[in-house]
Amino acid sequence: VGGSVGMARSRSGSPSASSSDSDRRRKPSRRRESPAKGDGEDGRDRGDVGGEKRGKSAADRESSPSGREEGKKGGRDRGRDARSKGGRGDSRDKGGGANSADWRSGRRDLRDAVGGDRQPETRKPLAAGKAGGAYVPPFKLAQMMAEQADKTGAEYQRMTWDALKKSINGLVNKVNASNVKHILPELFSENMIRGRGLFARSVMKSQMASPHFSSVFAALVAVVNTKFPELGELVLKRIILQFRRAFKRNDKPVCVAATKFLAHLINQQVVHELIALELLTVLLSTPTNDSVEVGIEFVKECGYTLHELTPQGLHGIFERFRGILHEGEIDKRVQFMIENLFAIRKAGFEGKKGVPSELDLVEEEDQIVHELSLDDELQAEATLDIFKVDPEYEESERKYAEIKKEILGESSSDEDGDDDSGSDSEEESEDEAQAVATQAKKQTIQDQTETNLVNLRRTIYLTIMSSLDFEEAGHKLMKIHLQPGQEVEICTMLTECCSQERTYLRYYGLLAQRFCFIDKMYAQLFDEVFMKQYSTIHRLETNKLRNVAKFFAHLLATDGVSWTCLAYLQLTEEATTSSSRIFIKILFQELSEALGLRKLNVRLIDASMAEYFQGIMPRDTPKNVRFAINFFTSIGLGGLTDDLREHLKNMPKMIASAKAAAESDSDSDSDSDSSSSSSSSSSSSSSDSDSSSSSSSSSSSSDSKPKKKKRRK
Repeated sequence: VGGSVGMARSRSGSPSASSSDSDRRRKPSRRRESPAKGDGEDGRDRGDVGGEKRGKSAADRESSPSGREEGKKGGRDRGRDARSKGGRGDSRDKGGGANSADWRSGRRDLRDAVGGDRQPETRKPLAAGKAGGAYVPPFKLAQMMAEQADKTGAEYQRMTWDALKKSINGLVNKVNASNVKHILPELFSENMIRGRGLFARSVMKSQMASPHFSSVFAALVAVVNTKFPELGELVLKRIILQFRRAFKRNDKPVCVAATKFLAHLINQQVVHELIALELLTVLLSTPTNDSVEVGIEFVKECGYTLHELTPQGLHGIFERFRGILHEGEIDKRVQFMIENLFAIRKAGFEGKKGVPSELDLVEEEDQIVHELSLDDELQAEATLDIFKVDPEYEESERKYAEIKKEILGESSSDEDGDDDSGSDSEEESEDEAQAVATQAKKQTIQDQTETNLVNLRRTIYLTIMSSLDFEEAGHKLMKIHLQPGQEVEICTMLTECCSQERTYLRYYGLLAQRFCFIDKMYAQLFDEVFMKQYSTIHRLETNKLRNVAKFFAHLLATDGVSWTCLAYLQLTEEATTSSSRIFIKILFQELSEALGLRKLNVRLIDASMAEYFQGIMPRDTPKNVRFAINFFTSIGLGGLTDDLREHLKNMPKMIASAKAAAESDSDSDSDSDSSSSSSSSSSSSSSDSDSSSSSSSSSSSSDSKPKKKKRRK
């Protein structure tokens, strides 16, 4: 090595060589570079000699193309030779090998002096922290859990905690509108009570990353809230605290995401709608561009639900938006956003109508609504996100296994059994299916919400309104599949549709007449509807009352309905109201126009129908008769009262004869009572007859004497 370095010095003869040698002594870390530098200087010397030769033949190479090619080829060969002669490999072989060996040996001696012959320590597990420790692949984690002998120890619980965390995060991250129904059973199979903090954290983190899917996460929380209300309350608390923190820090993206999530939870009825009004009041109390924009986005998401639940509160919020718009203290862009919000409200919040059908997973009776406020003292319970050793781990797992069975139902037998067990399980499943089918036949499901009835009425209404004439409407209505007992809905809807018109349309009368002629059942149903309408006639306005009266007058005039329905009418001063008198007036006026006064009078005096007209043509007391006569005379139908007038004239004689007959009946009764007593005392009366006659004669003579004396005087 010393000979090579000396050769480099003798060739170069320059001070740079000596300086490089001194640097090599001072900086041992660059031992490998200094020999390379020396060899590089040899290469540079050789390059200078070659340069002189190249300078001599430069004109020859430039004179012809072949010369230029040979020059290029020669240059490449010379460069390759220089790299091979002055490379790093030579420096390692010449000078670097001994120095590096000495350095390694010195380092080994230092390590032995400090630690001695120390055995390698076994690797301890990472301490439990918030980050969850190092990443362990799933298969490795499963293997480690299987190797654990103590199933209640801290190590095993930590492994199950990590597995629970990964499972919940994975399920929440892959949920969407199409697979949320399939994700929920897998989610409930995990211990949601132990991992409630993990679930809340995962849902909020995923929603913050993609606010566009807030409706999906809200639906997931709504279903979990029906089974574990404390879990839904925990999510709500953390959302409210997140909004408070972001609002104080003026963090607009976090505010928008939190309010959007809260709006969809209001749509799902997880939280009471009062918190929405509180939130909007806070945002609009001191309006800024950002706060107004956040409020607008919030109202767009849950405005339809607020309109249904608290229309007055939503009206007050929109009035506040109107005031902000009139003040004009915000940017033009935000003012245009407010105007757009008013247009969306006018359109009925089109496209933002509550909960989408594919995410409406919770029945109304199963909903659990939490009443929280922005001013409440809430705790985020951050300790639920951190692993803790459970001294009653097995008991907790057993309890949740029972809860899981209640939620998901009993699981079927294992699929990896033998063929015999498979056939047995199939037979058991068939028996269970048959048992369920028989039980379903015995049980009758009653729709207390009347959803099917509302849909049927909507179909009937749309059919009636979309038809050109009554024949088309009747043909379409007859095609509607009706359950037994639902035929009355057609009669009711016809009457209500007729009452809603501004003026009476003969279209409804002809359609009802067609149904009455098709089946007598509809005539009886219209008779019942007539009775219900007359009993509630005081609730109708004058216009509706007129339409209903003309509708039934058409059915009576065309004999679509039997005239026996007039038995429900009582034309007396005590039994009628102003509405019922107007109804009777319009009814008989329409009948008079349709039939004529003569035919109408013939119908009313028909002896076979007299018992049904006793209420409309009363004959019981003079007062009621006079009231009926005066009523029909005042409405221009006095010709119908001729029979009543004759009856009123004969009523005194009839009353006197009735009294005499009553008295004669009473006398005959008294005579029959006294006849028995007179027959028993006949003998005694005959013996005393002489004495009674003599006494009577003497008394008569004595009475006549004073009379004569008076005359003389």
